[in-house]
Amino acid sequence: MAVYKSIESALIHGGIYGDQHTGAVNVPIYQTSTYEQKGLGENTGWEYSRTGNPTRAALEALIAELEGGTAGFAFGSGMAAITAVLSLFREGDRVLISSNVYGGTFRVLDKVFKNFGIGYSIEDTTDPEALEKKITPEVRAILVESPANPLLTITDLAAVAALAKKHRILSIVDNTFMTPYLQRPIELGADIVIHSATKYLGGHSDLVAGLVVVSDRALAERLAFLQNATGGVLGPFDSFLLIRGIKTLGVRLDRHVENAEAVAAYLQGHKAVKKVYYPGLPDAQGYEINRKQAKNGGAMISFELKENYDIRKFFSSLRLIALAESLGGVESLVCHPASMTHASIPYEIRQKVGITDGLIRLSVGIENAGDLKADLENAISESEVR
Repeated sequence: MAVYKSIESALIHGGIYGDQHTGAVNVPIYQTSTYEQKGLGENTGWEYSRTGNPTRAALEALIAELEGGTAGFAFGSGMAAITAVLSLFREGDRVLISSNVYGGTFRVLDKVFKNFGIGYSIEDTTDPEALEKKITPEVRAILVESPANPLLTITDLAAVAALAKKHRILSIVDNTFMTPYLQRPIELGADIVIHSATKYLGGHSDLVAGLVVVSDRALAERLAFLQNATGGVLGPFDSFLLIRGIKTLGVRLDRHVENAEAVAAYLQGHKAVKKVYYPGLPDAQGYEINRKQAKNGGAMISFELKENYDIRKFFSSLRLIALAESLGGVESLVCHPASMTHASIPYEIRQKVGITDGLIRLSVGIENAGDLKADLENAISESEVR
């Protein structure tokens, strides 16, 4: 039985802690593909590392505890995790997705699962009444991000979960931007939570991984079968690194958010900035809902510069903040969603949902906040068209 109540302690001591054989405080890296068996039908609980590995099992137990779920599953990437979840559905099923989601989620639905007869539609999940009207007999799930990528749109997760339960369909939440440290969708009623653990959970831009947590035993059995059958599992070394990253999640995110709040306030007050998207700002869309379901606004910011600023010059003038894909590492990263993370979404859809060519997405790191603001100030100044 756990002797702690706080998530800060659970990050370090949760799941399977240490090694009972040696007393090591860290779970060892079980770098093996197979396990010797004493005889036919006699094993130690481990047979083959695609099916199960002790290091991966420790990670899976940890994320399940942190999210308050029944079971966790570790995959080789966030997209492998999403693919496993979407494999729960069959020909003729439809999935409703938020109007702005990660481009890879859209791509795998549009270019892969559509080939198997699984449909999707892009909906405004911020309006539960309108969303309910989109639930037809073919709809088997609602997949949302909150805050959504890249416009940081907030969806009422409890309302969506209640709607899904009413219609006996699944509610799936991509919790990558918030992590269980800031938001726990299963406690709000969600059936499945997905993470690109590459991001904040790993936290150091040195691994690629995906995690899934489910709310009940029946879903756990189905996901366990899919994980083993399709085989996109996370290896033991990356599982070890991810456990190590999660141990510092709390202290890292506290600093991430502190910096993000300072940068968001700076950008909102800047004469060159046309619009700031950050759910921690009191005038942001969904601010009150986010306060209800999350600890704070997180550390992702999107913004647009005014028309007399050259976005290409802005990116090239940054010196501290790196122009790169991904997010959630200790270093600050900036990207251009329209040509990078969301390029797979057709232009007309991007324009419709608000992912404009001038949108900038900023993952605020844990550097000195003054240094970050100075770097942004210099890049904005250099990008002004005079």
